[in-house]
Amino acid sequence: MDRKRSHDGRDAQTPNENNVNPVNTHVFITVPEEDLGFRGNLKRYGRKCIDGSKQNALLIGLLLSVVLGILMGLGIRSTKDTFSKREIMYLGFPGELLMRMLQMLILPIILSSLISGIAGLDAKTCGRMGLRTIGYFGVTTFLAVFLGILLAVTIQPGGNADRSQMRRYGKAEPLNSADTFLDLIRNVFPDNLIVTCFNAFRTKEVRVLIELMPASTATPNLTTTTSAYSSDGVTTEILNETEEVKTYDFQIQNDGTGKPNVLGIVTFAILFGVMLGRMGERGKPILDFCDCLVEVTMKLFTIFLWYSPIGIAFLIAAKIVEMEDFSVLLGKVGMYFITVLIGLFIHGSIVLPLIYFVLVRKNPYTFIYGISQALATAFGTSSSSATMPVTLKCLEHNNHVDARVASFVIPVGATINMDGTALYEAVAALFIAQVNNQNMNFGQIITISITATAASVGAAGVPQAGLVTMVIVLAAVGLPIDDVTLILVVDWFLDRFRTMTNVMGDSLGAGIVNHYSVDEMPPLDHEMHDTEPEKVPNGQQQETTPV
Repeated sequence: MDRKRSHDGRDAQTPNENNVNPVNTHVFITVPEEDLGFRGNLKRYGRKCIDGSKQNALLIGLLLSVVLGILMGLGIRSTKDTFSKREIMYLGFPGELLMRMLQMLILPIILSSLISGIAGLDAKTCGRMGLRTIGYFGVTTFLAVFLGILLAVTIQPGGNADRSQMRRYGKAEPLNSADTFLDLIRNVFPDNLIVTCFNAFRTKEVRVLIELMPASTATPNLTTTTSAYSSDGVTTEILNETEEVKTYDFQIQNDGTGKPNVLGIVTFAILFGVMLGRMGERGKPILDFCDCLVEVTMKLFTIFLWYSPIGIAFLIAAKIVEMEDFSVLLGKVGMYFITVLIGLFIHGSIVLPLIYFVLVRKNPYTFIYGISQALATAFGTSSSSATMPVTLKCLEHNNHVDARVASFVIPVGATINMDGTALYEAVAALFIAQVNNQNMNFGQIITISITATAASVGAAGVPQAGLVTMVIVLAAVGLPIDDVTLILVVDWFLDRFRTMTNVMGDSLGAGIVNHYSVDEMPPLDHEMHDTEPEKVPNGQQQETTPV
């Protein structure tokens, strides 16, 4: 017997040949939802807003945390003129905890996801995916440098700046260009895998005393009281006629960066995954372990992610309080600041999406919306490496990028693809040249473009790493390296926008590589993954294994 629900909630029987009593018959009228009137439509839109807020709760929290951090920093700055380093450390402590949480997951995510993904691919597929990735990174980095040079030459941010009236902040550390590029190659092939997990190789020249003798013996005809001379890198210092002569030489030592060697970890994971895939069934236990490690790490990350709005708010507030003088944004460095922001905006919102649209033929801004959580985290943490877990999560769950592609492209991109850094270095070099009233010829501009492209590859995905490699660009065209301190005061703020551009470039690259590579890959072995639905940060549920 057919049943319907009446207006009072009771079951009603439909009249038929067995039940013809007209007294017990109810009349039902179906009213379309769009005809419910103003109150009905208001309720319907209210439900949609609530559902949308639940699904994007984390994104809303991240955006609000940025605003709250800025307001909190400005409010605290207004209470007194200067703050001690200890006070700033206390204020930024919740943010420091967030950075520690995210950085704790970098190593297990890179190793497990890369090994698990590469092991399921043949060498030819892996090679094609690698060539597409490197080709995309090279093209976008060159375009970023070209855009930066074009804007700096057109806007002339340092044309009206008086170098003598500009304040310096800190001191630039001298770097050797050849040593920096050799260190990059050394880090690709680490000599100790354990040390690689917490320290990258960095060359440092150390002054070492090699000879000590009386002044009268070394220089019998000495007439000056203090002198120093150098030959082939050996420096001799003489204090006076009666004291000793000290001869120094420079020796190369491994100073270490204090940060994980992500490039070395990625290289090892790729090679290990390729060999593991060739072992077949014998390598399955290790592959199962890596699959399990990926899942456990991502579950931990999901828990940590809900703390990120708190950490980001305090990170930004501490940086604003630490900044000495806000007036520089409107003063001599203001045009440089605006030029870099314009370049990053054009590259991130026009150039990169246009490349994605031309190659994939899909709406790039829908893709960018899917990684909005990663972009907000990048702005807060100012580190593409620390943002890596968020980026992987967004790509796989929101944009449906194959996990093997994402786990390959994102770690490599966080290490060598620095579009924002390359653009910033090109603008900064020309800004410093303009401040010093030096006109760059065509050859020097080409040198800046090549050096900025290469130096951005050597910039690790850590906060303000581009400031270190900036010294290489200045030295390549004969500009004073100490002038990098002129822009140090605004670098912490620009670094956040550079990181957002870097993360966006990595993510769009993963989408492009996925578009061309996913059909060449064998289907994922879903038997190794949990079939239980996993809650993703946007409030939706997705099955890790199709039913």
